[in-house]
Amino acid sequence: MEIIPSFDLLDGKLVRLRQGDFDQKTEYPADPLELAYRLEAAGIRRLHMVDLDGARSGRPANLHILASVASRTHLKIDYGGGLRSIPALKQVWDAGAMLFSVGSVAVLAQDEFSAWVEKFGPEKFMVGADVRDRLIAVHGWKETTQTTLFDFIRKMGTLGVQHISVTDIARDGELSGPALDLYTEVLAEFPDLQLVASGGVSDVADLEALTAIGCAGAIVGKAFFEGKVPIDYFRVYSKV
Repeated sequence: MEIIPSFDLLDGKLVRLRQGDFDQKTEYPADPLELAYRLEAAGIRRLHMVDLDGARSGRPANLHILASVASRTHLKIDYGGGLRSIPALKQVWDAGAMLFSVGSVAVLAQDEFSAWVEKFGPEKFMVGADVRDRLIAVHGWKETTQTTLFDFIRKMGTLGVQHISVTDIARDGELSGPALDLYTEVLAEFPDLQLVASGGVSDVADLEALTAIGCAGAIVGKAFFEGKVPIDYFRVYSKV
């Protein structure tokens, strides 16, 4: 399983939001590029980059940070936030992203998303499924749809998309442990899915549990920035 640190960017700074709420943010003083260097040296190969400014404005706003990290490291970066058109996807690709991280558009504008997949290829997308009580939520988790997680995953499968991150909204930013039961159910139904767990990771034991049930990756945000998952663990884990 790959550990995927999350860089959530707001006004060019590294932050964490509690359950996606911009009014409940914590800023971290680290420089994104310097931290990326440290992570790569510790054996990390993937990075999840969330453009919170882009999510609010509707267009990518932190491309300079993406370009800086992508051009100076070998990290495979998935980038999300403000990806609402093919020109925006091209901007992000040209800046160095290797995966597009998308969410609401894949739920609410499936014809448009299908066109994106046809143009760039399904392997270029990591679709984020944000879940509340097994239903998909959109628009920064403010609206809960009637689309179930399993139906959504099946639809993505028809497009050839196999990289999906699933976030249990209630656990995000809470350090309350990942949704192991949910992920176990998903993997039982879709054994070939490249499932990335997101939300709730609180310590090393959580990462070991996610590995044991077969997750392909785990996004780690607050637990890393607050020292619950130390960077030295990445160095040991990368050798397993």
